[in-house]
Amino acid sequence: MSNSNSDLPNEFPLLPLRSGVLFPGTSMSLPVGRAQSVALIEAVGVDDYVGVAIQQEPKVDNPVLSDLHRIGTLARVKKINRARDGHFRVTLEGVTRFELLGLVQSEPYWCGQARYPANQGTSDPEARVLSEEIGRALRPLVQHGNAGLEEILADMSDPGVFADRIVSGLDVDREREIEALLTVNVPARLRLCARLISEARARSELKQKIGDEVRRELTRDQKEAVLRQQLRAIQKELGERGSGDEDVDKLRERLDAIGLPEDAREVVDRELRKLSTLNPAAPDYHVTRNYLEWIASMPWSERATVTNDIDAVAAKLDADHFGLEKVKERILEHLAVLQLSGNRRGNIMLLVGPPGVGKTSLGQSIADATGRPFIRVALGGVRDEAEIRGHRRTYVGALPGRLITALRKVKAKNPVIMLDEVDKLGQGWMGSPEHALLEVLDPEQNRTFTDHYLELPFDLSEVLFIATANSLEPLSAPLRDRMEIIQLGGYTTEEKEQIARKHLIPRQLKDHALEPESLAIDDDTLARLIRDYTREAGVRQLNREINRLCRALALEVVRGSGKAAPRVAIDEERLVKHLGKQKFFSELVERTAVAGVATGLAWTPVGGDILFIETSRMPGKGTLQITGQLGEVMQESAKAALTFVRSNADSLGVDAHAFEGHDIHIHVPAGAVPKDGPSAGVTMFTALTSLLTGRKVRSDTAMTGEATLRGRVLPVGGIKEKVTAAHRAGVKRVIVPAKNERDLDDVPDSVRDEMEFIIAHDMTDVLHAALEPVPGGLTTPETKNIASA
Repeated sequence: MSNSNSDLPNEFPLLPLRSGVLFPGTSMSLPVGRAQSVALIEAVGVDDYVGVAIQQEPKVDNPVLSDLHRIGTLARVKKINRARDGHFRVTLEGVTRFELLGLVQSEPYWCGQARYPANQGTSDPEARVLSEEIGRALRPLVQHGNAGLEEILADMSDPGVFADRIVSGLDVDREREIEALLTVNVPARLRLCARLISEARARSELKQKIGDEVRRELTRDQKEAVLRQQLRAIQKELGERGSGDEDVDKLRERLDAIGLPEDAREVVDRELRKLSTLNPAAPDYHVTRNYLEWIASMPWSERATVTNDIDAVAAKLDADHFGLEKVKERILEHLAVLQLSGNRRGNIMLLVGPPGVGKTSLGQSIADATGRPFIRVALGGVRDEAEIRGHRRTYVGALPGRLITALRKVKAKNPVIMLDEVDKLGQGWMGSPEHALLEVLDPEQNRTFTDHYLELPFDLSEVLFIATANSLEPLSAPLRDRMEIIQLGGYTTEEKEQIARKHLIPRQLKDHALEPESLAIDDDTLARLIRDYTREAGVRQLNREINRLCRALALEVVRGSGKAAPRVAIDEERLVKHLGKQKFFSELVERTAVAGVATGLAWTPVGGDILFIETSRMPGKGTLQITGQLGEVMQESAKAALTFVRSNADSLGVDAHAFEGHDIHIHVPAGAVPKDGPSAGVTMFTALTSLLTGRKVRSDTAMTGEATLRGRVLPVGGIKEKVTAAHRAGVKRVIVPAKNERDLDDVPDSVRDEMEFIIAHDMTDVLHAALEPVPGGLTTPETKNIASA
C-alpha cells in the first residue's frame, strides 16, 4: 500500500458495521440509515478517512463501545450517493487494520482513537511459501472462469493483502470473515485462508455432484414424459385410447399431490405402470384401480387442527356428563401429558363399566372439545381377523379392515377412534380379531401398522384410541396390558335425577319437537320413576321411559292441533297411565321375614345387584342340595358354609341333632341366570346359621365377602357397585370385609351418608350384626372368636 502508518490519522470518524466485513485492499458499497451513521456521512467527503468497526451482535440497533470488535479497518470514502428517503449509500476502500483504543466523541457521531498494529510476519519466508501454495491451489478454479480470482492472483506481492482479498472473495460466513480480520499475524491468516479454500472446493464439488444428479433425474423424467406422450399419440391413431387412460392420468395426479412416504411411492409407481399397460376390460385392471383409489383416499399427511385447551375439554365433559369426577380427571391428565410431552404416542384408555353410564359419549365429548374428528368402530360380535387387518388382495371382493376404513372416512390421521365393546369380540375359524388388536393398541408398534389389503405401513400413533368394555374377564392378559383401565361405576338415585333434569328430559323434548316447558315432573315423581320403573347402573332404561312420556305428550299435541301446546304435569297417576304398572318392588322385608333367608350383594357386568340366599331343612338322609344354576365356586362356598355350621354347632346355638335325618337345601332365585364367584360365601354362612338357629336376618342388612372353612372373612371386588346397588334397593346396613374398608372411599358421599357399614374380620362379626336376637329375648352362647375353633 502507498500509505505509511505515519501518514494515517490516529483519530477519525467511526462507523459501526452491522453486517459484512471490509478488508484492507478491498472495496465495499453499503447503505447507511442509522441517525449517527447518517450524521457521520454528512460530515465527511470523498477521500476522507473513516474507521469501520464490526458489531459483535448484528441485532443491536444502538451499539456501545463494548459491542464492537477492537480490530477494525481504516477506509477511504470513494463515493457517496443520497437516496430519496434521506438515507445514503457509500462506497469505501479498505486501507489498513487498526486497533480501537477508545472514543473521543459520541455526538452527533462517534470518533475513535486508534493505533495501527504492524502486519506481523509479512517478511517471513513461511508467508511467502504459503502464498505461493495458495496461488497454485486457486489456479484450477481460475481455469473454470472465475475472473475475480484471476485478478487477485495477478498481484501476490503483499502476502497479507493477498490473504485478505482471497477471504473477501470466497463465499464464507460472517464469523469466518471476522476471524480472518482479527488475525493480525500474516502466516496464521494465510493458513486460515488455506482451510477456507479447501472447504470452498469441497462445497463446490458437492454442489456440482448434486447438480449433475438433479439434471440426470430431470432428464429421465422428461424422457419418460415424452415417451408417455408418444404412446398416447400412437394409441389415439390406432383407436385404442379410451376414457380409462384419462382416469389413470387423473389418478396419477391425485397420488402425486398427497405426499406419500417413500416406500408407498415406490409401490404406487409400480402399480401405475402396471395399470397403464392393462386393458380396461381386464379383471386385474379393476383390482389394481381400486387398490390405488384406496391409497389415494387415505390421509397420509392430513391432520385435523387440535385445540389443546384443557379448560375447554373440562367444560365440555362437565356439560355433557354429570358426575364421573374421577374419570373426567383421569381423561384430563391423559390429555395434559400428551400436550406437555409433545409425544404423539400415549397410553390407550379402556373405559370399563356397566351399560348406559356414558362410555361412548365420553369419547364424543373429547373429540368435540379437542377438535378431532370422531368415529366409532363397533367390535361386538366380530369373529374374523380380516375385520381388523383387512383381506388379501388376492381374494374376490377384498377390502381393508375397519380401522383403515374409519381413517378414510374421517380424512385425518389424528382422529378419536372409539373401539366399542372390545369384550364382545368373538373367535372363529378365520383367526382371532383380539390378537389382531394387539399391534393396533401398542403405542410402540402402531406407527407401522400394516393392513393386509394395503400392504403398506400406516402410522396410527397420532390416533387417540379409546376402548370400551362392560367386563374385563373376556379380555386376554396381553390385550389388557396394552391399555390403561379406567373404571366407571353406576349412578346413584340422586345422580340419575340430576342427569334426567339436565340432559335426558331436555334432549327428549328437543327430539320430539316439544317446547322445553311443556313437560313438568316434580322431584317425588321423578324419584318414583327411577325407583319403581328402572333398576340399572346406567340411565339407558330411564331414557327410554322418559321417551315414552314424551311420545304420549306428542300425541296429545297432535290431537289438539290448532291449540296451544299443553303443559303436562307428570304425577303418579300419569306415570301409571303412560308407563304401566310398577315394575320393580322392594322385596327385602318380604323375603327376609322368615329364618333362613339372607340378602347378599353381587357384581355383574351390568353393575351391582342384590341376591337372596334361601335355605330350607326337610326330613331326609342328611344330604345337601344346591339349586339356582350356581357355578363351581358358589357350590363350594355352600359346602364350606354347611361344614362351618356343623363344626361350630355348639358355639352358634345349633341343636346337635338338627342334622340327623334331615336334608339341607340351598337355593338362589332367578334360576335362569348363571351365577358364580366367592362373594356369596358370607351370605350362605349367615343364611344356614339363621335357618338352624331360628334367628331371622335383619331385613335392612345386606352383606358380601368370601368366608373360609375356619370362618375368616376375605376381601372381594366391586365394593362400589355392590354398595350402590344396595342403596338402590333400599338397604340401610351393609357388612363388608375388613380389608375392603378402604374401598368405601370410592362410594359416592350421598350413598355413604345414608348407610351404615359394619366391618367384619370373621363370621362372629357378621352373625352378631346380621342376626336378630333369639325370640323371647334369649341369647345364644357365642365364642369370642369362632375363627379360632
